[in-house]
Amino acid sequence: MQAETTRATIYLEKNLHKALRLKAADSRRSISEIVSDAVRESLREDEEDLAIIAERANDKRLSYSEFIAKLKADGTL
Repeated sequence: MQAETTRATIYLEKNLHKALRLKAADSRRSISEIVSDAVRESLREDEEDLAIIAERANDKRLSYSEFIAKLKADGTL
């Protein structure tokens, strides 16, 4: 089952549009499919970042000096 779609207008640089058209032709996919997949992946990365932030919301807060001392203690600095 195909998801419901909404028409959107985007503006691309000429070279980017040309590359996208070539990729679409080469992969036998539509430009819409390629752009939708790219947007979906970008949003998925944001969602993963937000989930990590939420998981760490209750972590102990470190001052700058504590953070530097920790980095030195584990050999990072």
